[in-house]
Amino acid sequence: MAHLINREQWAEKPDAWHGEFQGGAYGADVSVVFFSSDKVGGGPRLHTHPYPEVFIVRVGRALFTVGDQTIEAEAGQILVAPANTPHKFANLGPGRLETTDLHVAGAFETTWLE
Repeated sequence: MAHLINREQWAEKPDAWHGEFQGGAYGADVSVVFFSSDKVGGGPRLHTHPYPEVFIVRVGRALFTVGDQTIEAEAGQILVAPANTPHKFANLGPGRLETTDLHVAGAFETTWLE
């Protein structure tokens, strides 16, 4: 059976790609974070997951920390953080950062480290 999920079911803001979707309830082993921030330095704190996370940079530039690596990524690039590896990212600016973050699991499982 196909499932159609409307924007108001996952989006936190009507004018930005910002919100979350957990696919497990629909039989999908993937969950998605749609992130957007106009604030330079904005982004999630250091954390881990027991599964890989794939970051698709849609708009802007970000500074990622993945384990002991620091990586600058820009629109059009994709970065993969391995399972159980501490990671975070921040908007480098100028302007908006938008990412689509794929969690290879049907539900989010996050351990916050800071």
